[in-house]
Amino acid sequence: MRISMPLQYAGDPKQSVEQITELEKAGLDTVWVAEAYGYDSPTLMGYIAARTERVRIGAAILPVYTRTPTLIAQTAAGLDYLSDGRAVLGLGASGPQVIEGWHGVPYTKPLARTREVVEICRKVWAREERLSHDGRIFTLPLPPEQGTGLGKPLKIINHPVRSAVPVYLASLGEKNVRMTAEIADGWLPIFFIPEKADAVWGESLRAGAADRDPSLAPLEIAAGGMLAIGEGEETKKLLDFVRPMIALYVGGMGAKGRNFYNTLARRYGYEEAAEKIQDLYLAGKKDEAAAAVPEEMLELTNLVGPESYVRERVEAFRAAGVTDLNVTPVGDDPVALIEKVKSWL
Repeated sequence: MRISMPLQYAGDPKQSVEQITELEKAGLDTVWVAEAYGYDSPTLMGYIAARTERVRIGAAILPVYTRTPTLIAQTAAGLDYLSDGRAVLGLGASGPQVIEGWHGVPYTKPLARTREVVEICRKVWAREERLSHDGRIFTLPLPPEQGTGLGKPLKIINHPVRSAVPVYLASLGEKNVRMTAEIADGWLPIFFIPEKADAVWGESLRAGAADRDPSLAPLEIAAGGMLAIGEGEETKKLLDFVRPMIALYVGGMGAKGRNFYNTLARRYGYEEAAEKIQDLYLAGKKDEAAAAVPEEMLELTNLVGPESYVRERVEAFRAAGVTDLNVTPVGDDPVALIEKVKSWL
C-alpha cells in the first residue's frame, strides 16, 4: 500500500508545495492536485515536478469537458517528461454546476465522453500511428462537412517518456464505476467507507473487471481521509472540520435529484440525514447542514483517533482493496504523521 495526499487547493499553493517537499522525504508516494474553479492543476503539477524528485504527481481531477482529449494527452505527456515518468492522469466528469456554470459547456454523455477521452489519450501516448478516432462524441480528424476539410491525421511530435501514463477515474455511480473497473488503471472514489464499499460498489466493480483488458494490471484504488492521531476528545473533535465539506458536497453540489454525492450518502444508508443536509444547505443554512452530518459517516470516512484505532482504520481500507491510502495529515507535525503511517504500510 502506498501513501498519498491531496494538495489543498483553497490555500497557498506555494506553501503547500513546500510541505510536499518535506513529506516526500518522510515517505509520501503520491500528491494529488485538484482542479475545481481556482488555479488550474497542470501549472501546479509542473511546479511540483520541478521541486520534487520521487513523489508521483497526480491530477485529481482534470474534468473531461474542459479540454480536448488530445490536449489532455499532450498535458499528461509533458508532465510525465518534466517529472521523469512520475505523472498520473486523474480524470472525471465533475458536475453540471461547474461544467455549465463556470465553463459554459453542456454536461452531456459523461460516460461516453470519459471513455473516448481515455481511448484517445492512450492512442496519442502509444504513438503507433497517426491519430484517428471515430466515436459517439469525438471524430478525429474532424469530418470535412463540419469544418474546412483541411484536417488530417497527426502524430504527437515528441516521443513520450512512457507509452502509457496511468489513468485514474473519479467515479461514484454504478455505471461509471463499472466503466472505471473496465478501462482505468486506478479509481478515485470520494467519501469511501471500507465496511460499506462492497455493498455499494462491489457489483459494479466485479462487472467491470470481467470486461477488463487482460493487458491492464489490477485496478488500483486511492481512498482515505483526514489523518490525526491522539487520545481524548480534542483529537476526535478534529472531525468537525470535515463537516462543512461533506455538507457542501451532499447538500450543495447539485439540485434535488441531481446530486451524485447525496445519492452516495443515501446508498450508504444515510437516507434521512442526506435529505436533511440537502434541505438545510439549499435553504442557506450551511452550519445546520454541517451539524446534520452523521457522526458515523465522519468516523468511517477518516482516520482520526488513538494510534491503535487509526491502525485498525488503515487495515480496514487495505482489506477493502485500497492500494493508495490518501490522507490529509492534521496536527502540529504532518511529517511525523506520514512517517508513522508509512512505517505501518
